[in-house]
Amino acid sequence: MQNLDRYDRIILKTLQENGRASNVELSDKASLSAPQCYRRVQRLEKEGIIRGYAAHVDPATIGFGVLAFVSLSIDREQFKHVRALEKAIRQFPEILECYTISGDFDYLLKVVATDLKSLSSFLTDRLMQVPGVSGVRSTVCLEEIKQASPLPLEQGR
Repeated sequence: MQNLDRYDRIILKTLQENGRASNVELSDKASLSAPQCYRRVQRLEKEGIIRGYAAHVDPATIGFGVLAFVSLSIDREQFKHVRALEKAIRQFPEILECYTISGDFDYLLKVVATDLKSLSSFLTDRLMQVPGVSGVRSTVCLEEIKQASPLPLEQGR
């Protein structure tokens, strides 16, 4: 883990809360000059600590009424082709996130769909047709309680 000083943490906390914060806003929060903040942000980006910036769009407002978590198992005999399977997973825009996990399944996917029928169609007609996929189990989200949150920088190094 990177060692971050007090100023880096303030900058990161501010950018997590508002990715559009200007260097002037960052300098006010961190009590540094705007050029110093700019250099620090550039370094944090270059080191891969800041991975990017994005607008958070409410899926339901643009027609994605279903959010599901899909546990996926791979065929052990096809394990030698696991990178091809992962490449295929990356190509599906419905899959928002994908994690390798321990336990009974190999991957956990966060998937959006317009409705239950389209989720079923995606799982059956597209995802389960990827070579190496041996099974899926989906869990439909009924209500989002807490959205993706800023990292707790006070607890890090």
